[in-house]
Amino acid sequence: MRSFLFAVAYWFLSVTYSLMALVLTLFPGRKPVKWIIQRYTRRMVQAMRIFAGIRLEVRGREHIPAQPVIFACKHHSWGDGFCIYSQFDDLAFVTGDHLEKFPLMSTLLSKLGAIVVNNCGGIEARKNLASRSADAAKDGRSILIYPEGHLNAPGTYRRYRSGVWHMMNNFNMSVVPVATNLGLFWEEDHYKKTPGTAILEFLEPIPPGMGKDEFLATLRDRIEARSQALISEATGQPLAASVLVSD
Repeated sequence: MRSFLFAVAYWFLSVTYSLMALVLTLFPGRKPVKWIIQRYTRRMVQAMRIFAGIRLEVRGREHIPAQPVIFACKHHSWGDGFCIYSQFDDLAFVTGDHLEKFPLMSTLLSKLGAIVVNNCGGIEARKNLASRSADAAKDGRSILIYPEGHLNAPGTYRRYRSGVWHMMNNFNMSVVPVATNLGLFWEEDHYKKTPGTAILEFLEPIPPGMGKDEFLATLRDRIEARSQALISEATGQPLAASVLVSD
């Protein structure tokens, strides 16, 4: 019943706020659309708690610098974006071009200043990531990216991609790793939801200047180790290493 009630709330909120956001794209500037999307994500986190029984606990705020940073996050669930976006007033985010298949979504993403890249990767995707990220950095916005590029079930991970390393050095921005165990309660794109306390934890920033291989290994190890610790904390099971899966 909880999963059904949340599904109703999810689609009601998504359709309602998307329509409002599309109307606001007619106004000049980003602020009107940013304002409505911010409220959408906060209402979604509230709906998670009320209907699905998933309470969000945020840790590690002391690790977030005052200046703009790149948030590199573990990606367990469709709910990840709602959880982290709801914590900030303005945030540029990297997303795949699959979202543009939805009617009018391209217009909305453009107005939000989202960084849309080709899911297939390649040279053009890297160029697009660089140019759109430059716009966000110029505006003084922090950037949200999922370095694995895929949703992953709890306890698994994919190869961490180098785009976040290029962004860090191109814009001289620190990278804040973000761990989570949300996938225990809202796994990937699954319908079923499980009540509990999901944790979103900001970890110690990684300053720019590190070599690519060292940086990607450091980022992966911090995110995976802490996410696994959060999973162990929530389940009471022994701490286990995250398992690499192929793309």
